[in-house]
Amino acid sequence: MTTVGDIPKRRATRADVARYAGVSPAVVSYTVNAGPKPVADATRARVLEAIRVLGYRPNAAARTLKIGSTKMLGLIVPDSSNPFFAQYGHAIEDAAAAQGYALLVVNTGGAPESLAPSIRTMASRQVDGMLIAFQPSMDALAEISSAGIPTVLLNQTTAVSGLPAVGSDLYAGARSGVQHLIGHGHRSIAFVGDSDPLDERQRGWRDALTAAGLAPGPIAASDFTREGGYLAGRELLSENRRASAVFVSSDMQASGVLRAFHEAGLSLPDDFAVVSLDGSPESEYSWPALTTASQSVVDMAAEAVRHVITPTEQTRFTLYPTSLVVRQSCGCAWPEAESGAR
Repeated sequence: MTTVGDIPKRRATRADVARYAGVSPAVVSYTVNAGPKPVADATRARVLEAIRVLGYRPNAAARTLKIGSTKMLGLIVPDSSNPFFAQYGHAIEDAAAAQGYALLVVNTGGAPESLAPSIRTMASRQVDGMLIAFQPSMDALAEISSAGIPTVLLNQTTAVSGLPAVGSDLYAGARSGVQHLIGHGHRSIAFVGDSDPLDERQRGWRDALTAAGLAPGPIAASDFTREGGYLAGRELLSENRRASAVFVSSDMQASGVLRAFHEAGLSLPDDFAVVSLDGSPESEYSWPALTTASQSVVDMAAEAVRHVITPTEQTRFTLYPTSLVVRQSCGCAWPEAESGAR
């Protein structure tokens, strides 16, 4: 049998690591779990080297029973293939990992009725905390309360009673994007997104136009998908009163809008200028590259993870500002330094 020192090459145990490092099994436990007792740096180094050499993997199930924690957080999103939620999920995973937590992700498929079952799934997995990127219904709020798991809501525009939440100022983001288009001389600016006039992005679009003394352009209601954006783009092209610019509620919808415009033979942004919202990686690599109101994903993720790991009795809602990232789709040229590198 192949051996490493005098330890057989099999699935290593804590006792094997202790014997290899010349310490007690308790010291191995203190090293792996970062406590409860301190371990000297030199001793810790020996234990970690033994773990590396032997390929030791702690028994997560046993550890959960012992300390009452899975060291796992649950993230519920409408669609993890959406570039914005993919970016957000990555930022949350990084923030969780920095605190020693793993992340379990569940998709609802965008269906409100899927949220409550998703919460029950997270509870059955015994996650230590939940992060939910959805507007919860009364049924979902009841499930959260029943689960008794620390929960933070993401992607919120207003406070939700009894739960900490974070979100972006979508109203200001939309307004700044539309103001930028107005600054380019556009007088008829369309909107792609939620048909609800109370939607924060639609309100920002409308108020920016009103403040400039302009009538709202056409509205093309759209699902938050690439296909939805594509269909909305085709609808805008069929309007009798064609706009010269459009504000699109998300980068993913905007990629569909751009395809519709390209298929129609339009020269962008000369024939039609586009500004969107999110700031996902997809926005930089569309053609033309999207001018977009970027959300503070990394900062929001860090705060959400902090609140779910160390919950307080104080319910807090934080609204983060967006920042307009100017690229080509609005009619602006690349900055000289960037254009030379591309």
